[in-house]
Amino acid sequence: MTSLTTPSNQQRRRIVAVIGDANTTPGSPKDLLAEDIGRLLVDADFRVLTGGLGGVMEAACRGARSSTRYRSGDTVAVLPGHDPADANPFVDIVIPSGLDHVRNSIVAHADAVIAIGGGAGTMSEVCLAWIYKRLIVALRVEGWSGRVADQRVDERMRYPSEPDDCVFGATYPADAVRIVVDRIARYGGQHGPIRRRGTPGSMEPR
Repeated sequence: MTSLTTPSNQQRRRIVAVIGDANTTPGSPKDLLAEDIGRLLVDADFRVLTGGLGGVMEAACRGARSSTRYRSGDTVAVLPGHDPADANPFVDIVIPSGLDHVRNSIVAHADAVIAIGGGAGTMSEVCLAWIYKRLIVALRVEGWSGRVADQRVDERMRYPSEPDDCVFGATYPADAVRIVVDRIARYGGQHGPIRRRGTPGSMEPR
């Protein structure tokens, strides 16, 4: 009888979300950054998660597919709508959430997040990832990623053992992926529930 149990020596492959501008022009600087990051993440044995649509999301998936280490299932998308046909053509696993912008909370639950530019939607994902104790890297480019790079989102102490914890800034794709490779194992904490007013710990920034 075939066992359905995952072998104990087989580690789960971590998932890195790539977020940012939804309307980049093919061949533009942000498009090329996202493509390079997608490829380098799969080169480093990560899977790539996006919101599944165009712009940075499509470029990251396209880059992931171009890696020599690419395997089917390496590109995952959580769509805002109901129709799986909305996903860009480089997505392997399509999850139609029907949650619109609320799906950003699911994307922010990736093991790490890399932001490239972006507007309010991207910033919401960064803020949620910060609350959820995820490792966050932001490219120093125009948009919210450039504005939050090298800064803390708020003053909560997410990891007392990581005194330099912040939204780590990166200029080049290789730098961004290197930060993920070097730090992701130290960012495995999980977000606890929001406590009721007046209970111990309820003064933590929200």
